[in-house]
Amino acid sequence: MSCTIVVGAQWGDEGKGKIIDILAQDIDIIVRYQGGNNAGHTVVVGDREFILHLVPSGILHKGKLCVIGNGLVIDPLALLNEISMLRKKGIKVDGNLLISQAAHVIFPYHKIIDKRRGAKIGTTGRGIGPCYVDKMARCGIRMIDLVNRDLLKRKLKANLEDSVEFDFEKIYRMYLNYGRRLKGYLADVSLVLNRAIDKNKKILFEGAQGTLLDIDHGTYPYVTSSSATAGGALTGTGVGPTKISKVIGVVKAYTTRVGEGPFPTEFNKSLMEKIRCKGKEFGATTGRPRRCGWFDALIVRHAVGVNGLTEVAVTKLDVLDEMKDIKICIGYKYKGKIYEDFPADIDVLYNGKPLYEEHKGWLQDTGSVTRYRDLPKKARAYLERLAEITKVKIGMVSVGSKRNQAFRIS
Repeated sequence: MSCTIVVGAQWGDEGKGKIIDILAQDIDIIVRYQGGNNAGHTVVVGDREFILHLVPSGILHKGKLCVIGNGLVIDPLALLNEISMLRKKGIKVDGNLLISQAAHVIFPYHKIIDKRRGAKIGTTGRGIGPCYVDKMARCGIRMIDLVNRDLLKRKLKANLEDSVEFDFEKIYRMYLNYGRRLKGYLADVSLVLNRAIDKNKKILFEGAQGTLLDIDHGTYPYVTSSSATAGGALTGTGVGPTKISKVIGVVKAYTTRVGEGPFPTEFNKSLMEKIRCKGKEFGATTGRPRRCGWFDALIVRHAVGVNGLTEVAVTKLDVLDEMKDIKICIGYKYKGKIYEDFPADIDVLYNGKPLYEEHKGWLQDTGSVTRYRDLPKKARAYLERLAEITKVKIGMVSVGSKRNQAFRIS
């Protein structure tokens, strides 16, 4: 059995797309299991950059089956545009992409609601949250409904009842058209995956966002609307927990987050600009500048626990190459109390003082390093301390955005 889940172990944007792209070389099936087109996974292949929002990153490898699970919410137009983009760039999509017939569908009214209500917590405004609300309220519309004219009409009429803001006929015809165009991709994803597992196929479950944005285990209410932890891979695909053999967390060598919410280790303005520019820290989906800060061991240790991580991949180590001194947050102090574990109380995260270990930087370029033993001694010491303090082994290190700028640690 070889089923691997890859999750973000911070606030998202950890570089999951690149790690998944590397791992996909030895995988048969790659599956997205939660979120929507609020995600942005960036993969650099040669001199070409691909930013994927819904389609799994494994699509860039020939001969791989890519699957969009039932745990996602799908904007059909965004998905069709992404498919078109891939085709124009010479990437095969037809015959190797499946979409769960049970995935829920984003409609124009979801986006309107999101823009009205989501600004306070920094959502992308793409209708993700309101679509999940409808799913939980049991009035959602699923992909399979788009190919059933009568059912779609009944459900859409019920959702738009008494609304003068939307043209029912226009939306109805539009989504029937989306259904016709996407019908050939629809499948019973749970059945497909469980049959593949029975045939000993290797499957990679691709998470979006990050653990600290998980609806249950993140910095609520500044979170996404889905289960961004490893558990989401199970409910978001219909594969049982006994089928999973490995869970890999992806972390940056420092920390970033986008939008509102607490961030205990956030840099001061000058250091923020330095790291943001060197690390190209701008959202792949929205273009928003990311907030940057020191590595926070408490949030990563939290991610290790709630995901059951078996190892982590550390990305963007090269961004710290020019840092004379580097800090690791090992606790928070709030109202005289020391917190050594991630707190549920958001006031502690907002107002607590981070407690740091200080380490000397290596002040050497790591972008061309291809083996762990060739990293500067101080860089290796930093990584070893991260592994020790987060209580999980490091299995891979990335020192740049390209495919070949990463190496495994045996």
